[in-house]
Amino acid sequence: MQARIATLLLTGLLTLAAQTPQRPNVILILTDNHGAWTLGAYGNRDIRTPHIDRLAEGGVLFTRAHANNAVCSPTRASLLTGLMPSQHGVHTYLGGGGAQIGPGAYNTLEEFATIPSILTGAGYAAGLSGKWHLGGNLHPQEGFSYWVTKPHGSSQGFYDQEVIENEQLRTEPTYLTRFWTDHGIRFIEQNKERPFFLYLAYNGPYGLGNSMREPIRNRFASHYARHPLPSMPRDTPHPWNFNYGNWLSDMQVRRKYAAEVSGIDDGVGRILDALQRLGLDENTLVIFMGDQGLAGGHSGFWGMGDHTRPLTAFDWTTWIPMIFRHKGRMPAGQRSNHLVSNYDVLPTLLEYLGLGSSAPKKPELPGRSFAGVLEGREVEWDNTVFYEFENVRAIRTAEWKYIERIYQRPNELYHLESDPGERMNLHDSPEHRSIEEELRGRLYAFFDRYAEPRWDLWKGGASKTNIITEKFFGIKNPYRPSRYQPQHGEGKPR
Repeated sequence: MQARIATLLLTGLLTLAAQTPQRPNVILILTDNHGAWTLGAYGNRDIRTPHIDRLAEGGVLFTRAHANNAVCSPTRASLLTGLMPSQHGVHTYLGGGGAQIGPGAYNTLEEFATIPSILTGAGYAAGLSGKWHLGGNLHPQEGFSYWVTKPHGSSQGFYDQEVIENEQLRTEPTYLTRFWTDHGIRFIEQNKERPFFLYLAYNGPYGLGNSMREPIRNRFASHYARHPLPSMPRDTPHPWNFNYGNWLSDMQVRRKYAAEVSGIDDGVGRILDALQRLGLDENTLVIFMGDQGLAGGHSGFWGMGDHTRPLTAFDWTTWIPMIFRHKGRMPAGQRSNHLVSNYDVLPTLLEYLGLGSSAPKKPELPGRSFAGVLEGREVEWDNTVFYEFENVRAIRTAEWKYIERIYQRPNELYHLESDPGERMNLHDSPEHRSIEEELRGRLYAFFDRYAEPRWDLWKGGASKTNIITEKFFGIKNPYRPSRYQPQHGEGKPR
């Protein structure tokens, strides 16, 4: 009798386990310096991206997704923690060596809960293939058990580049975009029987430096060899260009950037094919997004907000692709006009996975969950996002953008509906003074609420990184004093 009862209990438990739905796998595909304007799904007709377009056709595309910073390390830190730079302390990109690799290396996110650490705590296997750029690069961080990455953040090219594999540094002769994809597929195959989180972080299309002088060697070389690429505007260089103003008419750079976008698209296609081949299509949430945008001639700029003086917060450098697809659960072919940010992804993902209670309570998350949008529900949403990059902070709504600088001028106000290129600064215009005052008040209220004193540069805080505007703050990093002293006076915040 006891044996029969035990058998019935075991059978019941096995039946219940079989009926309990397994949390979906998650694949987060992140690109590097990638403007949404480059993709067919966002209206581009020059650059071949059929697989990313297919991903968008099967899911939800956000037409107005923006990064909260201009450069790689802060935006990646914000994506993975859900925090602003003045909360996590990563204010600009990590330079070579330092925190990344060598005797002083450390993980800049070590004190925070992150997407990978939360998911591994919930039973997921986590794998990184691609660019980390957040410190402690030689060894797996944040719960990752599969770890293939780069020793540094910048990209000098896509062939014959240094990589870290098996916690060893070596040179990889093959095409890095394909290399990262190969490892992504290998991780999926190794973990197909359990929930997994793959962070596939491409170091392309990049669009900067020596990598754009490297000849095109992927399969798109002949396609773009004579392509005029009219989607990259030929505009008069803006006087604020600092690094790349002369690239606005450089066809080699334009074609290389386009070819690297298409190379990534090939990788996305291979990931989608692998999911279908392994029968994981309907149990895998795929997210595709950029870390931050890149101006490709738009409004007279090439590059990001660190390639200008003063530092900037223009839409072309913050507008990113953001696409979510989960076959069978998410409505297909949807386009959302909600104004969203990279810092909204963590709370959204956790709610979507049923892990909302695992969201960190401290520091307080500034982001909001748009999981309801992914499920086709109506949600109340305030179309406002915030931005900070060292001495620049901004608030953007559907209609307006206000940009303020500490210790520097000018401040800026743009009416985005009539001036999407942000060419007519309305700051201090008497007829728009009430709008500016309202936006400025909201900007200060946001940072008063969320900024952590330790990392709030505007109130005497420090940075985990060297900063471009060190002369305004009198700091270089928390560990080494600067030769500069703060320049208090014009532009000092209230």
